[in-house]
Amino acid sequence: MRKPVIVFAGAVYPGQFGHLCDYLRQARLAETYFLTTPGHRARNAHRGEHILGFEPDGPVVGPQSYYYTAKLERSARIGRGLLRAVQQFEKKKKIDVIIAHSLWGAPHFLYGETGAAIVSYIEFPSYRAHGWSTDYPPDQSQRMGDKNLEMLNFHQALRSDLVICPSQHAKRMFPEALQANIEVQLEGFSFEDAPAPAGNGTSPFTVGFSARDLSSSKGFEVFVRLADKLVARGLQAEFVALGGAEGSTYGYEQQWVARKYSGAVASFRDHLLQVYPRAAEVIQFPGKLPYQEFVQRLSDIDLFLYPLQFGVANWGLVEILGRGGCVLAPDRGYAAELILDDINGRLLPDDDDAWIAEIEALAQDPARRFRYGQKARYLARLHYSLPAVAPRYMGLFRQAMANRDARAKGAGG
Repeated sequence: MRKPVIVFAGAVYPGQFGHLCDYLRQARLAETYFLTTPGHRARNAHRGEHILGFEPDGPVVGPQSYYYTAKLERSARIGRGLLRAVQQFEKKKKIDVIIAHSLWGAPHFLYGETGAAIVSYIEFPSYRAHGWSTDYPPDQSQRMGDKNLEMLNFHQALRSDLVICPSQHAKRMFPEALQANIEVQLEGFSFEDAPAPAGNGTSPFTVGFSARDLSSSKGFEVFVRLADKLVARGLQAEFVALGGAEGSTYGYEQQWVARKYSGAVASFRDHLLQVYPRAAEVIQFPGKLPYQEFVQRLSDIDLFLYPLQFGVANWGLVEILGRGGCVLAPDRGYAAELILDDINGRLLPDDDDAWIAEIEALAQDPARRFRYGQKARYLARLHYSLPAVAPRYMGLFRQAMANRDARAKGAGG
């Protein structure tokens, strides 16, 4: 039986699906390719000839010509380049399925131009649906620009043969009328090179925070506030926050900082360290680390605080769980899809006293931390390792092809 030809598309490789693309090829489950931008192709050429390039129709980084349609313009530049690359590919080989990132592999120019089934990966439909802190709200211009992002994603949800999003929480952000064509599947992870978790309860007890960005949405403000209170209560611990202090986030706190301090304070992190001086004295900031160094730092942390405020999925949380981390998370949102309370971590209400009580209890209970961590490691690898998710993805791709055929039949009738 012929293996399906599957093409992943995204301006960034590996991005969400690069490792899955590689795994499906290596496991001989499909003939896979990854279309990415020339720079990412050149940097990853050593990974195989299946990494191909597409040339966007103009620059995709930096400001676009009109603020309010910037994401649409960027997506159009990507989409034009992607269409050309797909058409060139199809002169040599038939494509069964194209899996495209909704923004960085925008597929909206492919509809009606290819016989392949089109799968759109949409992390979340808009910032309006995603949410932001009322302390750091978007201005009107940002709200208006966000409407166009939502329009682009709703169009893809309507026209794609299938949409994949990373969590049930994300799926519920779409209008109910669009949800029937949306399937939930988190990306796959490779945990093979993970060191064993420390888990030995030796001093110093270390409390950690880990996210791509030290932002309001990821709960960094809550982490700093809790650290400040714990120091005041006399907890003997080290605190470490892994992630970048500057750069884009899923919120609007950076604009708030710029306006409040007129450029005198560089980041949201620096603002918080002024507000919580006790925390400023004890939190270590290694910054964004190379991957292997990041993995090693995870194994050195006894207890992770993940007080997420807004979000739809995060590879960092799965990395922590899959490497045996003990995690405290909120009892709402997507974190509750990954953590079973008192089994592979704790789910807590949005109440500082509840978090502080649990942190202080776990600081004195290395056996319970170890139990949570071991179960977290087992469940994350069982459900989210690449060998675990690959059959599920192959099923979704077959579903997309069936949807494509049904649409074609309906159009013909």
